[in-house]
Amino acid sequence: MRRALGSLLTSLALLATGLGAVDLAVADQASQLRPINLRVAGGEDAWHADNDFRLDWDRPPFSGPITAVHYRVRDAAGAVVIAETLPWETALIEYIHLPSGRGVYTADVWLEAGALTGTAASATLRFDDARPATARPLAPAGWVAGNAAVVVRIEHPGGPLPISGIRGYAVSVGAGAGSAPCAGSSRCDLAETDLRGGIGADTISLGVLPEGSYGVRAVAVSGSGMRSVEGASASVRVDATRPGLTLDSVPRGWASGPLRVTAKATDPLSGMDASGPNGPFTALAVDGGVPRAESGSSASAMVTGEGSHSVAFYARDAAGNSGEESPSRATVRIDESPPRVAFALSQDRSDPERIEATVSDALSGPDPTRGSIAVRPSGSRQPFAPLPTLASAGRLVARWDSDAFPSGTYEFRATAYDGAGNSGGGDRRANGVRMVLANPLKTPTAIKAAFGDKRLALRHYGRGISYAGRLTAAGGAPSGRLPVRIVETFAAGADSPQRTTTVQTEADGSFRAHLAPGPSRGVEVFFAGTRTLSRSGGGQAQLRVLSSVRMHASSATARIGGAPVVFKGRVSGLAAPIPASGRPVELQFRLPGGEWSEFRTVQTDPRGRFRYPYSFSDDDSRGIRFQFRAYVPAQADWPYEPAGSRPVLVTGR
Repeated sequence: MRRALGSLLTSLALLATGLGAVDLAVADQASQLRPINLRVAGGEDAWHADNDFRLDWDRPPFSGPITAVHYRVRDAAGAVVIAETLPWETALIEYIHLPSGRGVYTADVWLEAGALTGTAASATLRFDDARPATARPLAPAGWVAGNAAVVVRIEHPGGPLPISGIRGYAVSVGAGAGSAPCAGSSRCDLAETDLRGGIGADTISLGVLPEGSYGVRAVAVSGSGMRSVEGASASVRVDATRPGLTLDSVPRGWASGPLRVTAKATDPLSGMDASGPNGPFTALAVDGGVPRAESGSSASAMVTGEGSHSVAFYARDAAGNSGEESPSRATVRIDESPPRVAFALSQDRSDPERIEATVSDALSGPDPTRGSIAVRPSGSRQPFAPLPTLASAGRLVARWDSDAFPSGTYEFRATAYDGAGNSGGGDRRANGVRMVLANPLKTPTAIKAAFGDKRLALRHYGRGISYAGRLTAAGGAPSGRLPVRIVETFAAGADSPQRTTTVQTEADGSFRAHLAPGPSRGVEVFFAGTRTLSRSGGGQAQLRVLSSVRMHASSATARIGGAPVVFKGRVSGLAAPIPASGRPVELQFRLPGGEWSEFRTVQTDPRGRFRYPYSFSDDDSRGIRFQFRAYVPAQADWPYEPAGSRPVLVTGR
């Protein structure tokens, strides 16, 4: 019994061992049917914005034919939402559309070979097509300096976030309102996502931008690449130009005293309006001192002390552009001392009327455009009378017309200016002696002239005259070969009021000139003087010229009670025109040895001609021999002396 029971137990043990071996063989075959390297197109860990998944895998090392492919999709709760069988062998499942919307799903795939079912392989499907809320860019307020990077922060999208989370942000910058950050209207690819560190990676540097105005646009990008709807763009203004600067109250040359200089800044973009300690300012420094900075567009400082001073000035605009490292520079020159003036040690003997003074100034130097020399009687309280003065670099030269001043002593004063406008005066020569001169400075001269030896001459119309004289100099100084000027001043009514003739003196000082015919005139002679001889004048001589009038009668006899005798004549006026109304002519008569009596005044025509018929009616005139003449009387506008024509004889019968 015990042996039989032992055999039975042994048999059962052998049977169990055989069945276990069969199960192990089946399990090994099922594992060989498991898909190798099951893959989700686009990545198993990546979120997909499109509800269109694809699975593929590598064929397992199963030697037999695969007769079917099974797959199912389970949601996050484990519920099966898709279950399908493909009754053929394949290593690819396409067009998997999740029916339950966004979320994380698990896909199981297993294979079938006849009665043998393989082990399932699983992969994760992540689907999210939700768009994040608007993410607004926050640009820097105001202006950005041209040397500073523009940093923009992105405002986090509000509301519930997509289940895929926020991958990051896409940002664009461009002129005007900017351009779209991504090419797609609803999503951004990975390359277009500028910030990829999640929702907290919200700050981006746009680098240093050229000067101008820009629009910055930003979108939030979900984990699946969906982008938010764009909000308003942010404006970025870049000012890359330092403020423009001027320095007021700085003369081109030298100043004559302390100066308050003002640096002024202008900026057409960010501006220079004062806005507190960190806002725009203007600064200037004198002679390397500590800069004086004032908020806003100007700063001032005093510059004092003689000499040259360096002024450095700069400004910072509202964007932060500053010229502090390379400030503008100007030089201010101050000269508060007057120039020094000194007359020449002595007068030039060859030109004693030349008054010369030297001007010196150690800083700004003499002004070559200004200065004067003046004169007055020595010791008087009269104001100094300025002389014609020529100013040049370091020198004043004047001419004193000593002939125009009475004899006596005269003192001189020179006034000069330096380049800063300071004036200085002096009345001393270079050796400290007062500048005083005794007049006359030059050798006196005398000149005499006349018509022969007469100062008054009467001349007939149409005749010239000789005018002669002599120039003499005191002390026997030479007076020959010098020019003298003869001035003829014609009486009123002449064509020309004056005529001047210049003649040269002979070796002994004598001269002679022939004065041409013409109206009555005064004649003077002048010697203009030289640099060593004084000028002189000869006084006026008078030349009286008689009027020219001619007359004749139509007959030498006159019948009593008969036809009249016609008197005709003409008045001539060389260099004295006769007006259109003519000139008056008196007709006169007399008996031999008697006085002339006027019997008629007639008027000439514009050519000076006149005519008058005269009838003899008195029997007492019979046998009488009368003398007749035409007489031109004195007239205010007639430059000739009164004169009559030659008598005409007429006898009454």
